[in-house]
This record gives sequence, C-alpha cells and structure tokens, in this order.
Amino acid sequence: MLRVLFVGDVYGKPGRRVLASHLPTIKSRFHFVIVNGENAAGGFGLNRESFSEIMRAGADCITLGNHAWHHREVFGLLDDPRLVRPLNMPIGTPGSGYQSFDVKGDGGLPERLTVVNALGRVFMDATHNPFLAMDELLGRPDLGAVFVDFHAEATSEKAAMGQYLAGRVAAVVGTHTHVATADTRILSGGTAFQTDAGFTGPYDSVIGADSAGPITRFTTEMHSRFTVKDGPAELNAVLVHIENGRAIFVERYHFLESL
Repeated sequence: MLRVLFVGDVYGKPGRRVLASHLPTIKSRFHFVIVNGENAAGGFGLNRESFSEIMRAGADCITLGNHAWHHREVFGLLDDPRLVRPLNMPIGTPGSGYQSFDVKGDGGLPERLTVVNALGRVFMDATHNPFLAMDELLGRPDLGAVFVDFHAEATSEKAAMGQYLAGRVAAVVGTHTHVATADTRILSGGTAFQTDAGFTGPYDSVIGADSAGPITRFTTEMHSRFTVKDGPAELNAVLVHIENGRAIFVERYHFLESL
C-alpha cells in the first residue's frame, strides 16, 4: 500500500512558511508527498527559491497550473523530474505533464506512481482538451497508480473529470479555487476524489490576498493590485491510501497556525 499526501496550492511566503514548519512533522506518515506550487512565488507561479523551499520542506513532487509561466526562472527548472507542468499543453511546450516514480510502500518494495497535472478550460485561458489528453496518456504502459491534480475553476468540470476517470486512475483531486470542498469520497472503481483540496496560505484572506485589493475591485469595478496577506496560515491537503493501483481510503487533512 502507498500512503500519498497531496498538499493544495501553496500561496506566497505564508504558504511556504506553514509548509516548511508543518510538513516535516508529519512527513514520516506518508510514502510520497505531492505539493501544488502554482502560487508559491508571491502568489503567482513558481521561481527557483520557492521550488527549493518546497522541496526542502519534504515534497517529492511539485505540480503547477495556469500560472506556470509567470516567472521565467521556471524554464530552468522544468528538466527536473520532480516538477510537473500541465499535461494538456501544445506539442513542444517545455517540461512534462506527468512523471512516474518508483516509491517504496509498506512492503518495502518499489511501486510505480505516476503524477499528472491537467488544466481545466471552463472560465480559464484556452488550452487543449484535458479529457482527451488523459485518454491519450492512459494508453501508455507502466504508469502504475495514477494521481491526477486537476487544476480547474468550475466544480462541474472537476466533477466530470472525476467521473470520467473513475476506475481508471487512483485519484483525482482539484486545485485552483483555494477553497476546500466537503465532497471527499471514493468513486466507483476505486478512484479517490475531492473537487478542491483547498490551499496552503494566509487564513484571514480572500483566497490568499489581503482583502483590501479584491474588495476595492468588487466595489469600484476598477483595477486594484492584489498583495499576499500577512498573518497565520493554514495547510490543506488530501490523504489517499492506494493499493493495487486503486484508492482504498481518502481523507481531508487541515492544519492551522495559531491565530
């Protein structure tokens, strides 16, 4: 059996801080840790410093999302097999949309785990069809257990992807909206699912940002700069137990720094 922890979008310095302080205290409970680093550098994208901090905290793999290209430094990181950019990108896009790892499970023998990052298209910038991209990928041999980070806005699209892949992958967990959902369950065929893992970042915020910026934009309909909120941070994650390529247990995990 493999015990996999998936940590939702790390947002800015507060997210990196709570990850660095808390993940090492629980790391030994899991065989493999996946962290979405989509917003780790100042709330947008991933740079070399934030990549290194997430890896030092105990991540085994980092996934991205729609802000993948925000920092040019990311192009120098994409050859690292521990970094996974969105799968449904045009041919020739640097990096890989999936990576396979040989992970030692409970028995001490290596088991194959493939981590996939896919982008949704509803209310998002246009990209290739993620459903068809998953079909193409799942035709490959030797993927082992497949864990999908579906970075998408619409809950309907995430739910559809979960049902579409039910029985074909070990887990489909959504990211991007930064709000953890209460629909954690195992779908038919042994596929763990949660619409959104929630995020790892400032607790008293508007999905990570200081509330002044978003409120100004909503009340005046004028552009307002968003800044990362200071203060206590939370860590949201999903724990999945995988056996013979299918999920047998799934549970939401949450940690909050002292207020």
